[in-house]
Amino acid sequence: MITHLPIANDSLDTLVQGYVREPWMQSGLALLLLGLFSWIANWITKRIVLRVLLRLLRHLPFHIEAQHIGAIVARLSNIVPALVIQQGIAAVPHLPAGLVSFVQSLCAAFIILTMAIAVSGLLALFNDLYQRRPHAANRPIKGYVQVAKLMVYATATILMIAALMDQSPLLLLSGLGAMAAVLMLVFKDTILSLVASVQIGSNDMVRVGDWIEMPQLDANGDVIDIALHTVKIQNFDKTITTIPTHRLISESFRNWRGMSESGGRRIMRSLMIDQSSVRFLEQQDVENLTRFSLLKEYLQAKQQDIGRWNQQHGASNPVNGRRLTNIGTFRAYVHAYLKARGDIAQDKTLLVRQLEPSEYGLPLQIYAFADSTVWDEYEGVQGDIFDHLIAILPQFGLRLFQRPTGADVAELAMAEGGRRARA
Repeated sequence: MITHLPIANDSLDTLVQGYVREPWMQSGLALLLLGLFSWIANWITKRIVLRVLLRLLRHLPFHIEAQHIGAIVARLSNIVPALVIQQGIAAVPHLPAGLVSFVQSLCAAFIILTMAIAVSGLLALFNDLYQRRPHAANRPIKGYVQVAKLMVYATATILMIAALMDQSPLLLLSGLGAMAAVLMLVFKDTILSLVASVQIGSNDMVRVGDWIEMPQLDANGDVIDIALHTVKIQNFDKTITTIPTHRLISESFRNWRGMSESGGRRIMRSLMIDQSSVRFLEQQDVENLTRFSLLKEYLQAKQQDIGRWNQQHGASNPVNGRRLTNIGTFRAYVHAYLKARGDIAQDKTLLVRQLEPSEYGLPLQIYAFADSTVWDEYEGVQGDIFDHLIAILPQFGLRLFQRPTGADVAELAMAEGGRRARA
């Protein structure tokens, strides 16, 4: 509760009653003088005291903090006229006691609200200062600051109600025990979000700037804000998806931070090879492929190894011996090609492997890491690789598998028509 300041209330009574005899005129004149005194106090506070304080704050090395503090001090200056009215209303003659008590309680509630807003401003300033630290994005405190603000305003609400009712706050709090279940229901989302914020912060699950993906909520982009109740994600199409904070605990999501921190982004894509084009290489094919500098050492070493094995096992007939295949040679070429590229991370996993054949062909998968996590650079590296491999595939006598298109059907129809015409 706001205590009364020592103001000479009797002097206002004596001054008014010395010039005016009518009771209603005495009350009106006293109220006019009280309003004048409060206006003078407000003018002195804001025109003199506040200006002096703001000038002193401008000498601080950080101007942004000075602006925030100046706004908080300006908010607190509103307490002065409220105090004058609260203390002076009792000196107004002929006012009902109930009205005097109500005005004093109203002023007390206004002072409490003003102080709560000022404390909230201090908490916001503290959060702004914290966010300027280098590692603030790793441990955001915005959720905790919002909880603190909620507690400040809850406490202020209780004190304001107690002031308006002219009762002790403890008496009001004693009645909240019966409302605990209702409060738990009302603040269910806040409690869940608070627990989720603590778990997210302690386990370092999400940071501002992380790329996260939640397909079930159509979220795929960068985290731009982590608050108590919501997490904002800016998708790659520049739309904003707002996710309740507790959903990050109760549901699964993918965080691409590990990829970003590793310095490389994975390439995992397959070429679907037409299995009917897979065959053994003839000697002429081997000589032709020796022109590729990336295959020279491989073909020489492989021919020597196959020759020794066939000689040891007496495989004079090619059917009984080992032979080079076009798919195996192409796989070796792809591996050597990736090794020779400077935009592929050589310190990470690099595989060229066959997957299980299916009705769509034989998948030849490339598993490697581009030496960049920037999206457009990554797509450029991946595109260059597959552009080259698709174009050079016929040199190995291989074909890509794809479903028949309209052009294939038209070509087949033309061929059939030509055959019939010749017949």
